[in-house]
Amino acid sequence: MSYDRSSLDTVIQHYFDGLYEGDADKLGAIFHPTADLRWVSHGALQVLTVPDWMALVRKRTSAKADGKAREDFVVTVDRSDESTAFVKVRCQLPPRYFTDYLVAMKLNDGWQIVSKSYRCDTRE
Repeated sequence: MSYDRSSLDTVIQHYFDGLYEGDADKLGAIFHPTADLRWVSHGALQVLTVPDWMALVRKRTSAKADGKAREDFVVTVDRSDESTAFVKVRCQLPPRYFTDYLVAMKLNDGWQIVSKSYRCDTRE
């Protein structure tokens, strides 16, 4: 299945929808295959490849299927030109609440996320 990547806004909406729905295909379509996810755990940098992340997404129950509340929004978009953007977003998969920093680039076949760094708070 192909997903529209013609605009940055569309890619970010696919990102939000894919996370909430637990749709690894939708997420995989908007991430460049060489992208990775980075976060800090106990003071150490953690790195996960997109294929490994997609495998985890496929195994877990989605927030949508669990009937969990959805709240996601763009905090800021910083574009250095017409093909490079830094996007800060907030989203939740309760009990986890995320601040994500996404680097997106417009390639020959449309916008793709090429890097994701994030932090997560867990709340009861």
